[in-house]
Amino acid sequence: MTKRIFKYMETTILLTLVAGFFAILLALYSYFGAVQINQLNVETDLAARGVETAGEDYLSSLILKNPATRITLIDQDGTVLYDNKADPATMENHSDRPEFQEAIQSGVGDSTRFSNTLTTEMLYSAKRLSDGKVLRIAESRNTVLTIAMGMVAPMLWIFVLLLIVNWISAMHVSKRIIEPLNNIDLDHPIDNDTYPEVSPLLRRIHQQQEEIAKQQEELARTEKEITTVTNHMEEGLMMISEAGRVLSINTKAQKLLHTDADCLGSDILTLERRIEFQEALDAATEGKHGEAILTYSGHTYQVDISPIAEGEHTSGMVVLFFDVTEKINAENVRREFSSNVSHELKTPLHTISGCAELLESGGVKPEDTKHFIHLIYQETQRMISLVEDILYISHLDEGAVDLKWEELNLHDIAEKTIDNLQAEAEKKNVTMTLEGDSAPIFGIRRLMESIAFNLIDNAIKYNKENGTVDVSVKDLGDKIRFSVADSGIGIPEDDIPRIFERFYRVDKSHSREIGGTGLGLSIVKHAAILQHAKIDVQSVPEQGTMFSITFDKEECKKQAEAQDETL
Repeated sequence: MTKRIFKYMETTILLTLVAGFFAILLALYSYFGAVQINQLNVETDLAARGVETAGEDYLSSLILKNPATRITLIDQDGTVLYDNKADPATMENHSDRPEFQEAIQSGVGDSTRFSNTLTTEMLYSAKRLSDGKVLRIAESRNTVLTIAMGMVAPMLWIFVLLLIVNWISAMHVSKRIIEPLNNIDLDHPIDNDTYPEVSPLLRRIHQQQEEIAKQQEELARTEKEITTVTNHMEEGLMMISEAGRVLSINTKAQKLLHTDADCLGSDILTLERRIEFQEALDAATEGKHGEAILTYSGHTYQVDISPIAEGEHTSGMVVLFFDVTEKINAENVRREFSSNVSHELKTPLHTISGCAELLESGGVKPEDTKHFIHLIYQETQRMISLVEDILYISHLDEGAVDLKWEELNLHDIAEKTIDNLQAEAEKKNVTMTLEGDSAPIFGIRRLMESIAFNLIDNAIKYNKENGTVDVSVKDLGDKIRFSVADSGIGIPEDDIPRIFERFYRVDKSHSREIGGTGLGLSIVKHAAILQHAKIDVQSVPEQGTMFSITFDKEECKKQAEAQDETL
């Protein structure tokens, strides 16, 4: 802007100087013309007096200061009688000359015109003599170019001086004009003291800044909300550009890919290079849905890559990491469960079928008939127990929403369970003890009884001859801990993580001998989960095992209150 102001001022002053030069030139031309005609009139008057006194011979003896001066004597009829620059005989009649006619009429006359004889612009001054003749004196007039040439040197110096002064002034003025604009505080536009002409612009800037600030605040809030949501997602989320560059990545995806936020802008293949991922990425690049199953830190993830399409053009991709470990494990458990159920049912059915076939064919001695009937009864009861446990655990899988929360005493339930299993314990000479006091808590009675029964029953079944089972119910203030410890065969450390799986048996041959269905601990696990309890297992082979289940009083109370509100 400074350059534009400077250029404008320089151009303006330059044009002013040129216009002034021509104005002065025209003024001087007019002035010197007037002075020259006055001087010429004086010379004509003096010459006329000389002719009146000395006669026409005076003209021949007249010494002129200006050799270019032309003297002409014209008769009354316009005939040229004398001319010092041309032959009078060859000259045309001058009766039509303006200065001649004016002199004849008024005694004096003057004019300015182009002379055909001398081929230059001339000033003419004429005076009528006493005998009626007209004396005319003419001089060439100073041209504009002549005057201009005489003015060149001084005007050039003046022009240069004015340019210098103008340059300094223009720099100073432009700086003074621009300085307030350069010092404007755009962060606080309406607080500036500057030109009134700029105020509308500053107010507009202030309004736009307020609008931008609101938009930025809204964008920041939206970005924070999106970031908060995505960072708390259980799924990994990434946005990838068409070129495969990472545009955004949430915390979960960073953990899975062992990276951080600094990976933004990096090529996705520097984070994940497995063939399955690349194939899914290629499919998404072509506008199709890509999918891969990958393992991260021991967990199985389904990776879905969806293209972001703008018309027929793919402008980016969204990558989602879903943890499907539990889903796959559940599918495996269901398959294993179906296989185990088939196997568990097939064994007693074969026994029953075999015994029935022998009895029907008469191939059994009368004295052995009772034994085969007992086997059929025993296997039938085993199948009934198995079916009941399967139905019960399926009911627990569905959430057991029909089971009611109520206030009960866990110590009383433990005591009642010990009484019910006392006969089984006596068969193996197992001694049972109960430690603890009253332990009131909100819970589901049937589930609490299932936990107590299965844990104490297992402690008896898998115990040694003359062993012990110690049951403990302790009120820990905000929690209650129910523990069952035995002196039995124990559980190998490698088997502990799997003992709650359905039909899993540490010692399959021994388990079949004691008649277990393999679903007891699975029922305990489901019952504990439904009541928000935690299970802890400690075991040493050939020394014994202790199961501890800890209930949170406050959480159980909330569940009971929530059920009452629903009802």
